[in-house]
Amino acid sequence: MTVESEIVRTGSTIKSRKLILGWLVLMVVLVFSMIVLGGVTRLTNSGLSMTDWKPITGWLPPLSQEAWQAEFDRYKAFPEYQQINKGMSLDEFKGIYAFEFAHRVLGRVIGIVFFVPFALFLIFAKIRGPLTYRLGLLFVLGGLQGGMGWFMVKSGLVDDPDVSHYRLTAHLALASLIFAVILWTIFDLTRSPSVARASEKAVRQLAWAILGLVALQILIGGFVAGLNAGFVYNDWPMMGGDFLPEDMMYMTPWYLNFLENPGAVQFTHRIVAYVLLAMAALLYLVSRRQDIRYEVRLGCVIVLIALIVQAVIGIVTLLFVVPVSLGALHQAGGMVVLAVCLYVAHSLTTGNITIKSGQRES
Repeated sequence: MTVESEIVRTGSTIKSRKLILGWLVLMVVLVFSMIVLGGVTRLTNSGLSMTDWKPITGWLPPLSQEAWQAEFDRYKAFPEYQQINKGMSLDEFKGIYAFEFAHRVLGRVIGIVFFVPFALFLIFAKIRGPLTYRLGLLFVLGGLQGGMGWFMVKSGLVDDPDVSHYRLTAHLALASLIFAVILWTIFDLTRSPSVARASEKAVRQLAWAILGLVALQILIGGFVAGLNAGFVYNDWPMMGGDFLPEDMMYMTPWYLNFLENPGAVQFTHRIVAYVLLAMAALLYLVSRRQDIRYEVRLGCVIVLIALIVQAVIGIVTLLFVVPVSLGALHQAGGMVVLAVCLYVAHSLTTGNITIKSGQRES
């Protein structure tokens, strides 16, 4: 389905396009950074250090010793301190507070960096039509993401000093969706509409299947993170000396194992990774044998390389018992894999946003 929009007729179309593309590239970099920082916040157990939500205020950390002590005293009233961090010093508290504070401030920065240019582009009629609706959807998703973040944090401020892995996965899914929509829009605005080729049908089907499986793997990764499943079995290729973990199916009904059993969730994450590697290899082989465009063939090679590198990072992260640096790198790698899969899928999709002008582009 063709999505048409106009970067319209006042001034130079080329200048308007460059401004909008520059803005969207900045946005995708900020969202990528936000996702990685969110992973670091999780890995350092920092997410519950701020026990209230001030979406409008809250731009500054405590600025005096008294303010820090008051913030620390609030933290002490919640289960994470009482059950896990009892005896933590104020300086140690400042360390975990810094990550969560940075995560929240970056979220606010992203909101402002998106909203102000978007409003100006609308006021000065630089965008209109379906592109406006897509960007409006992104703004709504960003607001929902902020609310989902607090909804997630609240789940760890009650009896169990850990956030709900369902809410954490929803938080990651929304962030990944925002990242994907921005990237897809960038691809729409930088590529001419493609023409479907019969010879590319098999590659197109495989590319979309891989993209769907990557999306599923990101969700499973959220479950792995939320259940701390990466710390359960730290050998490879076996799990506790066996291919199937011994606690694979101890929950009833059986399907709960794939939702709440850390061993089964980690096993599923591994199996999906193997399937993705096999499908990426098949995509590469099919692309070599078909009459397809060079950019598509190159994209298929990059997808295979990205998935191999991501699998290696995942294995090393597991073997070293999920250090913060490798865990963050693995999360970043997941977004890189998503980006290259989106690029290949987009390059095989007919009907992009077209850019129209009432003036010559000269």
